[in-house]
Amino acid sequence: MAAETPICNFGWKAVDFRLPGIDGRDYSLKDVAGPNGLLVMFICNHCPYVQAVIDRLVRDVTALKPHGIGAIAVMSNDTERYPDDSFENMKRFARAHDFTFPYVIDATQEVARAYDAVCTPDFFGFNAALELQYRGRLDASRKQAVADAEPELLNAMIQVARTGRGPEHQIPSMGCSIKWREEA
Repeated sequence: MAAETPICNFGWKAVDFRLPGIDGRDYSLKDVAGPNGLLVMFICNHCPYVQAVIDRLVRDVTALKPHGIGAIAVMSNDTERYPDDSFENMKRFARAHDFTFPYVIDATQEVARAYDAVCTPDFFGFNAALELQYRGRLDASRKQAVADAEPELLNAMIQVARTGRGPEHQIPSMGCSIKWREEA
Protein backbone atom coordinates (compact mmCIF):
# COMPACT_ATOMS: atom_id res chain seq x y z
CA MET A 1 0.00 0.00 0.00
CA ALA A 2 1.35 3.43 -0.97
CA ALA A 3 1.75 6.04 1.75
CA GLU A 4 2.84 9.68 1.86
CA THR A 5 4.93 11.33 4.56
CA PRO A 6 3.54 14.13 6.73
CA ILE A 7 4.84 17.68 6.39
CA CYS A 8 8.11 18.63 8.08
CA ASN A 9 7.87 19.25 11.81
CA PHE A 10 10.66 21.87 11.85
CA GLY A 11 12.86 21.68 14.94
CA TRP A 12 11.77 18.20 16.07
CA LYS A 13 14.83 16.62 17.71
CA ALA A 14 16.30 13.38 16.37
CA VAL A 15 15.74 10.39 18.63
CA ASP A 16 18.92 8.47 19.44
CA PHE A 17 19.22 4.76 18.73
CA ARG A 18 21.74 1.94 18.63
CA LEU A 19 21.13 -0.42 15.72
CA PRO A 20 23.18 -3.24 14.17
CA GLY A 21 24.61 -2.60 10.72
CA ILE A 22 25.24 -5.05 7.92
CA ASP A 23 28.99 -4.53 8.49
CA GLY A 24 28.84 -6.02 12.01
CA ARG A 25 29.00 -2.64 13.83
CA ASP A 26 26.31 -0.98 15.93
CA TYR A 27 25.45 2.63 15.06
CA SER A 28 24.02 5.54 17.04
CA LEU A 29 23.30 9.14 16.03
CA LYS A 30 26.72 10.35 17.16
CA ASP A 31 28.39 7.67 15.03
CA VAL A 32 26.79 8.90 11.81
CA ALA A 33 26.01 12.61 12.23
CA GLY A 34 28.19 14.95 10.21
CA PRO A 35 29.38 18.32 11.48
CA ASN A 36 26.59 20.08 9.52
CA GLY A 37 23.77 17.57 9.80
CA LEU A 38 22.41 14.10 9.34
CA LEU A 39 20.13 12.30 6.90
CA VAL A 40 18.18 9.38 8.38
CA MET A 41 16.56 7.31 5.62
CA PHE A 42 13.98 4.60 6.15
CA ILE A 43 14.32 2.24 3.20
CA CYS A 44 13.99 -1.44 2.39
CA ASN A 45 15.11 -3.84 -0.32
CA HIS A 46 11.86 -4.91 -1.95
CA CYS A 47 9.92 -1.64 -2.32
CA PRO A 48 9.55 -0.53 -5.97
CA TYR A 49 9.72 3.13 -4.87
CA VAL A 50 13.11 2.52 -3.23
CA GLN A 51 14.31 0.42 -6.15
CA ALA A 52 13.41 3.24 -8.55
CA VAL A 53 15.55 5.81 -6.70
CA ILE A 54 18.29 3.84 -4.93
CA ASP A 55 21.13 4.61 -7.34
CA ARG A 56 20.34 8.35 -7.32
CA LEU A 57 19.99 8.21 -3.55
CA VAL A 58 23.46 6.68 -3.16
CA ARG A 59 24.84 9.32 -5.57
CA ASP A 60 23.21 12.18 -3.63
CA VAL A 61 24.30 10.90 -0.22
CA THR A 62 27.86 10.63 -1.53
CA ALA A 63 27.59 14.23 -2.80
CA LEU A 64 26.44 15.40 0.66
CA LYS A 65 29.48 14.08 2.52
CA PRO A 66 31.79 16.98 1.50
CA HIS A 67 29.08 19.34 2.81
CA GLY A 68 29.38 17.78 6.27
CA ILE A 69 26.15 15.79 6.13
CA GLY A 70 26.26 12.25 7.53
CA ALA A 71 23.77 9.55 6.55
CA ILE A 72 22.31 6.26 7.69
CA ALA A 73 19.70 3.94 6.16
CA VAL A 74 17.32 2.10 8.48
CA MET A 75 15.33 -0.99 7.47
CA SER A 76 12.32 -1.45 9.77
CA ASN A 77 10.05 -3.85 7.88
CA ASP A 78 8.79 -7.14 9.32
CA THR A 79 11.31 -9.59 7.82
CA GLU A 80 9.23 -12.65 8.71
CA ARG A 81 6.39 -11.58 6.44
CA TYR A 82 8.76 -9.84 3.96
CA PRO A 83 11.85 -12.09 3.67
CA ASP A 84 13.19 -10.00 0.75
CA ASP A 85 14.08 -7.47 3.47
CA SER A 86 16.05 -9.96 5.59
CA PHE A 87 19.44 -9.02 7.05
CA GLU A 88 21.24 -11.20 4.47
CA ASN A 89 19.27 -9.57 1.65
CA MET A 90 20.11 -6.14 3.11
CA LYS A 91 23.79 -7.04 2.69
CA ARG A 92 23.21 -8.09 -0.92
CA PHE A 93 21.17 -4.96 -1.70
CA ALA A 94 23.80 -2.65 -0.22
CA ARG A 95 26.61 -4.38 -2.14
CA ALA A 96 24.64 -4.30 -5.40
CA HIS A 97 24.13 -0.55 -5.07
CA ASP A 98 27.52 0.40 -3.57
CA PHE A 99 26.19 1.94 -0.36
CA THR A 100 28.56 4.54 1.06
CA PHE A 101 26.66 4.81 4.35
CA PRO A 102 25.66 2.41 7.14
CA TYR A 103 22.61 0.21 6.52
CA VAL A 104 21.06 -0.92 9.82
CA ILE A 105 18.14 -3.09 10.86
CA ASP A 106 15.43 -1.90 13.25
CA ALA A 107 14.26 -5.41 14.21
CA THR A 108 12.00 -4.18 17.03
CA GLN A 109 10.55 -1.38 14.87
CA GLU A 110 11.03 0.97 17.85
CA VAL A 111 13.10 3.44 15.84
CA ALA A 112 10.55 3.64 13.02
CA ARG A 113 7.84 4.28 15.61
CA ALA A 114 9.96 6.91 17.43
CA TYR A 115 10.49 8.75 14.13
CA ASP A 116 6.89 8.22 13.00
CA ALA A 117 8.22 6.74 9.75
CA VAL A 118 5.38 5.85 7.43
CA CYS A 119 6.88 4.63 4.17
CA THR A 120 9.94 3.57 2.24
CA PRO A 121 11.62 5.78 1.35
CA ASP A 122 11.05 8.21 4.21
CA PHE A 123 13.71 10.91 4.65
CA PHE A 124 14.53 12.87 7.81
CA GLY A 125 17.06 15.66 7.26
CA PHE A 126 18.53 17.18 10.42
CA ASN A 127 20.80 20.20 10.95
CA ALA A 128 23.97 20.23 13.10
CA ALA A 129 21.83 20.51 16.26
CA LEU A 130 19.89 17.40 15.10
CA GLU A 131 16.72 19.45 14.57
CA LEU A 132 14.48 18.28 11.73
CA GLN A 133 14.68 20.53 8.67
CA TYR A 134 13.61 18.25 5.79
CA ARG A 135 10.89 15.61 5.45
CA GLY A 136 10.42 15.62 1.70
CA ARG A 137 11.09 13.46 -1.30
CA LEU A 138 14.31 12.61 -3.13
CA ASP A 139 12.98 14.04 -6.38
CA ALA A 140 9.87 13.84 -8.58
CA SER A 141 10.37 10.12 -9.24
CA ARG A 142 7.91 7.65 -7.84
CA LYS A 143 8.07 4.07 -9.20
CA GLN A 144 9.66 5.35 -12.41
CA ALA A 145 12.68 7.61 -12.73
CA VAL A 146 11.88 11.10 -13.96
CA ALA A 147 14.52 12.35 -16.39
CA ASP A 148 16.27 15.54 -15.28
CA ALA A 149 14.29 15.65 -12.02
CA GLU A 150 15.41 18.39 -9.63
CA PRO A 151 17.44 16.75 -6.80
CA GLU A 152 15.17 18.10 -4.04
CA LEU A 153 16.70 16.15 -1.16
CA LEU A 154 20.26 16.98 -2.23
CA ASN A 155 19.48 20.69 -2.63
CA ALA A 156 17.60 20.82 0.68
CA MET A 157 20.39 19.16 2.62
CA ILE A 158 23.04 21.41 1.07
CA GLN A 159 20.90 24.35 2.22
CA VAL A 160 20.71 22.79 5.71
CA ALA A 161 24.49 22.36 5.74
CA ARG A 162 25.01 26.02 4.79
CA THR A 163 22.26 27.72 6.82
CA GLY A 164 20.97 25.25 9.41
CA ARG A 165 17.47 25.57 7.91
CA GLY A 166 15.62 23.53 5.34
CA PRO A 167 13.39 24.93 2.59
CA GLU A 168 9.96 26.13 3.68
CA HIS A 169 8.27 24.36 0.75
CA GLN A 170 8.72 20.58 0.74
CA ILE A 171 6.91 17.91 -1.26
CA PRO A 172 6.23 14.74 0.77
CA SER A 173 7.97 11.50 -0.05
CA MET A 174 5.79 8.64 -1.25
CA GLY A 175 6.43 4.93 -1.04
CA CYS A 176 5.35 1.57 0.27
CA SER A 177 4.01 1.65 3.81
CA ILE A 178 6.26 0.34 6.57
CA LYS A 179 5.49 -3.35 7.02
CA TRP A 180 4.57 -3.43 10.70
CA ARG A 181 4.62 -6.67 12.69
CA GLU A 182 1.25 -8.04 13.57
CA GLU A 183 0.63 -7.68 17.30
CA ALA A 184 0.41 -11.00 19.15
